[in-house]
Amino acid sequence: MKLINYITLFIAVSLFVISCSPKEQSNMQDDKKLTLVASSSNQWTGIAVSKKNRVFVNFPKWSDSVPTSVAEIIDGEIVPYPSEMWNKEGGVTSFRSVQSVVCDGRSRLYVLDTNNPQFKGVLEGGPVLYEFDLSTDQLIRSYSFTKAVYHRNSYFNDVRIDINREKAFITDSGEGGIIVLDLATGEAKRFLDGDKSVQPENDHLICNGIKWENKIASDGIALSPDNNYLYYTALSSHTLYRIKTAILLETDASSADIANEIEKVATIPATDGMLFDRKGNLWMGGLEGNMINVWTVDNEMVHLIKDERVKWADSFAKNIDREIYFTTSQIYLPEDKRGKYEIYKLSMDALSNR
Repeated sequence: MKLINYITLFIAVSLFVISCSPKEQSNMQDDKKLTLVASSSNQWTGIAVSKKNRVFVNFPKWSDSVPTSVAEIIDGEIVPYPSEMWNKEGGVTSFRSVQSVVCDGRSRLYVLDTNNPQFKGVLEGGPVLYEFDLSTDQLIRSYSFTKAVYHRNSYFNDVRIDINREKAFITDSGEGGIIVLDLATGEAKRFLDGDKSVQPENDHLICNGIKWENKIASDGIALSPDNNYLYYTALSSHTLYRIKTAILLETDASSADIANEIEKVATIPATDGMLFDRKGNLWMGGLEGNMINVWTVDNEMVHLIKDERVKWADSFAKNIDREIYFTTSQIYLPEDKRGKYEIYKLSMDALSNR
């Protein structure tokens, strides 16, 4: 009887180990999924990749020592974009405090300037969205915003472009809100001002045992592949929301009409940026655990990568080769504990091959 019991126990333990092995093995192999693209001693946030695989980044003005605001990564080197003059502080045409960069499908680069350096308040002139032609590297147009669209402590954070309807959707992580900019007319409107969905749920996050105390409002933003839905989340929260873009474009929609269209999608890990792939999977970070997560088209949360190098996955971009790029900004770490800021890429096939 004892022998039978031992054999039974051995089989049970063996089956348990076998059943757990694939997940453990996947975590151990995470290092093979990530490819280092570039690194920097300066803190970056946004990243954009063009149709020709040109990679652009930005460095927010969160301190007095930010030598470059926008740059292109060329052979691993950080080259000021579109020129050194644009990146010189105090110039007539120069960046003030850039938070995000994004490419559209027409070889345009959009640069979102908060004009709120070091979070001391929006300076005179307000936030600006710059549009550059990547075929000539020349400015096409700059979009300014009236004071009806932003507040003193606004921080225009991330932007997504609908090229078919000529619209830009922008989050305000300082005061909480969504801004819709008409790229044809230059007119902008503010939505969801003060709504619960754009406000932080928490006053802190625990990132790998470190308490990071900040209340950050609507931050991550993503357009569904068909551009029919705008997804968004506050950084200091765990809730993913979406709203139909059509309601935001209706000129006669009331605040109540718009609020009624807000949908709670899921409870998610805290994330900064977000990005849809072409299949409709939503890629995002996992700030509290050095993770890359994916909310799939099947409404399943996949914890794809857990890797100590993923120190605050900040912004995401994709290229035509089905690769996802992301920056690490190490925001939760004290400055004396930070290493190089890095950019990694991984194949979208990592999701199907997990």
